[in-house]
Amino acid sequence: MSATTVKTVRIGHSPDPDDAFMYYAIAKGKVDTAGFNVVQVLEDIESLNRRALAGELEVTAISIHAYAHLAGRYALMSCGASMGDGYGPIVVAREAFPPGELAGKTIAIPGTLTSAYLALRLFAGREFPFLVVPFDEILETVASGAADAGLIIHEGQLTYGDHGLTKIADLGVWWGARTGGLPLPLGGNAVRRDLGADAMSGLTKMYRDSIVFALSHREEALAYAKDFGRGLDDLTNDRFVGMYVNELTCDYGERGRRSIQLFLDEGIAAGIVPPVGLVSFIA
Repeated sequence: MSATTVKTVRIGHSPDPDDAFMYYAIAKGKVDTAGFNVVQVLEDIESLNRRALAGELEVTAISIHAYAHLAGRYALMSCGASMGDGYGPIVVAREAFPPGELAGKTIAIPGTLTSAYLALRLFAGREFPFLVVPFDEILETVASGAADAGLIIHEGQLTYGDHGLTKIADLGVWWGARTGGLPLPLGGNAVRRDLGADAMSGLTKMYRDSIVFALSHREEALAYAKDFGRGLDDLTNDRFVGMYVNELTCDYGERGRRSIQLFLDEGIAAGIVPPVGLVSFIA
C-alpha cells in the first residue's frame, strides 16, 4: 500500500485518566511530534471504535475487540496497551446474584465493539439481552433499575460502591484464572496503515516517548489526568492510572502479545469476531 502524505494527524483517545496520562506529554509539547501537527480528539471508546471503522483518524485508541474488524486498515502500536493484570471490567448489580444467571439479565454495556463486551460474551458463554449506554452513565442506569446489571469500564471499576451497587464478577480475574495468569487485553493504540511504514514507526515512537515521559514525571501527568476523572480524588486517580499505565503500556511484551492473540482467537472460535490471523505490532 502506498503511503499517504499527511502533515496533520488526528489522535483520538478516551476522556478518562489513563488515556489522558499517556497523552500528557504530547498535549503539552514535551516530546518530539515527528514533524506532525497533532490534533487531539476526545471521544468515548465506542465512538472511537466506530470512527476507526470508517478510517477517520490517523491514530486512535481502540478496543482490542474492535481491532478484529480494523486489522486491514489499522495496525496496533506496540505501546499504549490498557490491560487488566489480575483485574478488569466489572459486572455490577443492585443486589448480588450468581454469575451463572447473567445470561438471563438485561445488562447495560458501553458498546458492542468494546473488549469488555467480548470478555463478557466469553464469560457468559452465550448471548444476553443488553442496552448500549455511554460508559459514564452505566452506574446510574443500573442504580435506577433501567438495567439488571452493568458492565463497568474506566474509573467506575473503583467507584461503583458509591452508587450502592455490588460486584457480580471481575472479568480480569476470570481471564487470569482461565489463561494461567495472562492479563486481559482491553485497549490499544492503532495507526492507519496508509500513512506508510516510516510515519507509522515515527508516530509509535512519539506515543511511546509520551508514555515514558508521563511515567517519569508522574505527579505532573497525574495532575493533567485528574481533570478527566469525573470527580476522582488524588488517591483514586493515582490508583486508577497505575492499574492501566505500567510496563505493559510501554510495550505489550510476550505476555501481552500472547494474551491478545488468545483473546481474539477465542472470540473467533465463538463466532463473535472475524478471523484476523497473526496479530503484528508496529515497533
